Amino acid sequence: MRLFLYFSETLGRNVVDKNNQFIGRLCDLSMLQNQEVFPRTESLIIKRGVFYTEYACIHIEDVQEFKKTIRLKIHHTDITFKRKSFRCDFSLIRDIMDQQIVDTDDQKVVRVNDVQLLRVDQQLYLAHVDVGLRGLIRRLDWTKMVDFLVTLFSPKSPYLKQEELISWKNTHVLTTGRGKGALRSDVARSKLAKIPTAELADIMEDLDIFEKFSLFKTFNVDMQRKIFTDMALPEKEELIDQLSDKEAGNLLENIPADEATDLLNNLPKEKTVQLMRHMHSKTSKQLRKLLGFAEDSAGGLMTTEYLSLNKDALVKDALQLIKDNVDYPGNIFHVYIVDEKNHLVGATSLRRFINTTPTTPLMDTCYHNKTFVRTDDGVEEVALLLEKYKFSSIPVLNEEDILQGVITSDDVMEELISLTWKKYKDQL
Repeated sequence: MRLFLYFSETLGRNVVDKNNQFIGRLCDLSMLQNQEVFPRTESLIIKRGVFYTEYACIHIEDVQEFKKTIRLKIHHTDITFKRKSFRCDFSLIRDIMDQQIVDTDDQKVVRVNDVQLLRVDQQLYLAHVDVGLRGLIRRLDWTKMVDFLVTLFSPKSPYLKQEELISWKNTHVLTTGRGKGALRSDVARSKLAKIPTAELADIMEDLDIFEKFSLFKTFNVDMQRKIFTDMALPEKEELIDQLSDKEAGNLLENIPADEATDLLNNLPKEKTVQLMRHMHSKTSKQLRKLLGFAEDSAGGLMTTEYLSLNKDALVKDALQLIKDNVDYPGNIFHVYIVDEKNHLVGATSLRRFINTTPTTPLMDTCYHNKTFVRTDDGVEEVALLLEKYKFSSIPVLNEEDILQGVITSDDVMEELISLTWKKYKDQL
């Protein structure tokens, strides 16, 4: 008896009762959604008729043997057929075959061409999904013909032996329909959580908006915030349209202010106003301030999220501040020294004070030159200063030397790339 069998090979098999009387043909398998790593088959869905189709649901415990002909333990009079197909939480045809999945090991999106089942006694388990070409050929029932042709012209072709199987425990299924609920796997979600958020953001680029939204909603709030931050601007706009205004407002509140500003600048004015109504007044005020600057100016590029201490602070105060803000959306590697009116007094970085005595005044670790830009400075000027001093961020001051925010090097790089593309895209 074969230990593994392919689902496509079982479809259409004849089903007979205990007296060998024909009942119908197998058309689907209903699976149990449980906490097991590999879902177990709950029932067989059987179909009979051509012009007048009927369906019956047979529990797996009523199956005597699962071979080329599927034999049952029960009599055909014990089986009830219905005009409509049986509804179940999770079936292979509806939820797995031809669906897109995330391979959480290789961190890519693939499509399921077939399913490999593991047979243990009379139980069937979902073991692997087949995402290879052989799976598709098998599904179309072209295996013999294609194998013959490949053997004839290329007998050493990897196609003849190579299977592309992904273990079920390393997959996460996505939805493809508007109203369809996601099939969730706790094992898969824990695997997804280990993938870097930047990689997940790249994975989501390959999905349509409904699959993207389905995958996004499976993550917790913290993961959503990190992934959303790493997504490209067009992807963010698409996703915002699928979220409620309240959900979108909460999300924008918890990402870096400069990222939120870039997005709000791209949205219709009415949409921006609606979203800001769902934010706390402090956040809304900060974003309105940022939205007032030109996009390619220092004020438009800066974020209002930064770490600061007063001029009497010690090194141990700075270390504690960083420890308390590990999940802070802004830059935590620089600390700015300000007076009671938020005038910039000095700037230092973790590298300058991490090995210094904890009781050392933080001012003693500050850079000798107070380097900064003004809110109306252009992106090119900001880039030159970052390159000259090899800083990863630089403070932004207004005309009264009051600290308004900071600009990070990655924000400048994104803006420069955008400006260069607009300037030279016709030539390219």
